[in-house]
Amino acid sequence: AWVHGDPRKVIYPTDSYGQFCGQKGTVNENKTILFYFNILKCASPVVLINLQCPTTQLCVSKCPDRFATYIDVQASYRYRPDQWSYFREFCKPGFNNPRKSVAQVLRDEDCPSMIIPSRPFLKRCFPDFSTKNGVLTVANQTTFKDGRGKTRNVTDLREAANGINNVLDARSVGMKIFEDYAISWYWILIGLFIAMVVSLLFLVLLRFTAGVLFWIFIFGVIGIIGYGIWHCYWEYDHLKGIPGSDLTVYDIGFQTDFRVYLQLRQTWLAFMIILCLVEVVIILMLIFLRNRIRIAIALLKEGSRAIGYIMSTLFYPIVTFVLIAICISYWAVTAVFLATSGEPIYKVMANQTLCKYANLTCDPETFNTTNVTKLCPGAQCTFAFYGGESLYHKYIFIFQLANAFVFLWLVNFAIALGQCTLAGAFASYYWASRKPADIPLWPLFSSFGRAIRYHTGSLAFGALILAIVQLIRVILEYLDHKLKGRQNSFTRFLLCCLKCCFWCLEKFLKFINRNAYIMIAIYGKNFCTSAKEAFFLLMRNVVRVAVLDKVTDFLLFLGKILVAGGVGVLAFFFFTQRIPVFAQEAPTLNYYWVPLLTVIIGSYLVAHGFFSVYAMCVDTLFLCFCEDLERNDGSTAKPYFMSASLHRILGKKELSPKKA
Repeated sequence: AWVHGDPRKVIYPTDSYGQFCGQKGTVNENKTILFYFNILKCASPVVLINLQCPTTQLCVSKCPDRFATYIDVQASYRYRPDQWSYFREFCKPGFNNPRKSVAQVLRDEDCPSMIIPSRPFLKRCFPDFSTKNGVLTVANQTTFKDGRGKTRNVTDLREAANGINNVLDARSVGMKIFEDYAISWYWILIGLFIAMVVSLLFLVLLRFTAGVLFWIFIFGVIGIIGYGIWHCYWEYDHLKGIPGSDLTVYDIGFQTDFRVYLQLRQTWLAFMIILCLVEVVIILMLIFLRNRIRIAIALLKEGSRAIGYIMSTLFYPIVTFVLIAICISYWAVTAVFLATSGEPIYKVMANQTLCKYANLTCDPETFNTTNVTKLCPGAQCTFAFYGGESLYHKYIFIFQLANAFVFLWLVNFAIALGQCTLAGAFASYYWASRKPADIPLWPLFSSFGRAIRYHTGSLAFGALILAIVQLIRVILEYLDHKLKGRQNSFTRFLLCCLKCCFWCLEKFLKFINRNAYIMIAIYGKNFCTSAKEAFFLLMRNVVRVAVLDKVTDFLLFLGKILVAGGVGVLAFFFFTQRIPVFAQEAPTLNYYWVPLLTVIIGSYLVAHGFFSVYAMCVDTLFLCFCEDLERNDGSTAKPYFMSASLHRILGKKELSPKKA
């Protein structure tokens, strides 16, 4: 890919001569936009973007901003030379012969027959469409001259520019979102920093006040949702009687300005109902799981104590993040080089429909010496697309799949390395007879060294199995996308079943792999043996797994929600200028929800990074606890390694010494 690829093909549009528009050091350095001589020949914007429109394509410095035809410009050349000076900017380079007959100019495609007001999008000139009183117009006109003696309606451009309006609306929204990010990026970083501090503070305090903090978290989430319910009701009641507020979402349709929906009572009613349902579900879960929550909190206290002795584990997710970022960068760069590794393909473009050479490949260097131009007057050898007929080019799609597979394998390996490293560090805490005296000096670095030196093959094998399943899921999604609209009911049912089965298989493998890596870190056995022992150990303690592991996950999830929700509420008040102290500092935005959603999602990911260490700690301690119960009986010869608090909390009956 790196030998044949050329990323410039993605960055710059390519004209009919195979030259890049806007590339520095070339004649097109200041011509960054691609112009189409006759856009009516293009079936859809997709054809334009793929550079396969059967018309001459030229690099220009700007798109035309007026209607004009070559016939009119030629007729007024003598007394309006300025019109010709403007029109020739969209002719082939070097052409300056307005006296050449119209028929010859159009045959040789020296100039376009017409130009229409356009604006650049994706570095290409598209008609400047707009809707006026429900009528499609271009520059407020409904008709235009096609340069061939006919007056045509703007609707004739509809097929060639199908979907342009929606694309341009999306572009407008995208530009506004980009502006919001440019204005508020440093406030977003401040919000993410606050989320990091809150997450770290939570984990530090959890060592001493796990129970109190978690109950505060639980009731905090209930309180935040309760505030959301009250706010929705307040907005719903406040809009009562305001003209237009009783309209439904269906009545106004899709709007790019989402603030329009916030002016409807129905929107706030829907938000209020959703929040009420979430509130009821959380309260019911707390009522029925209150005893199990107490047990989970006790296990979290033990986990917080372990992290307190090995504080460096909190920052290991940064290592995993860097490794995954390297994997993503490698995959993305290789994918771009693969996608751009085709050679420029030139094809014969003829004005005559009966030309037998039309659409055949050609060589622009030798084209003028052939008899094609004689048999098909006006035919040209123009750039069509990038591709090739060699064995390499035929299998580029297979190479892209291989690249995707390597990406999945490397990402899963990076995650597996992190899980095994953390598990080894926390296992060294659990199996220490005297805590913290017997804990190794650098448990995290020692565990990382063992994982790299002894367990690389096991981690790679576990990652390989998971990557194969994930690649199959990617292929199924690709087939579903390609066959959409052309498949019968049975095919859709079969694809749906396969996607569901492989989704379940992936979840199961992730669970097994995670526990297998813990067993690898404890005993140092190979992947298959560790996976089997972990699976049967969990099956022998299936009740504890269901009660402790899942309740712990639920509590940590509530912690993530509270961190993200708390920072999100603070960001909401800030970006909507409702905090008087910072009202002057808050930026003026097009959409305040852009930085708000970024802060909320980013805060959740930051909290997830820190809490994932905690979850791995709890899982490791729980598996060690189950193994401890089976290997030891609490006697002098076989004492338990668990702490005194776990003696009191978990498995009290099993902890009595076995009688001979």
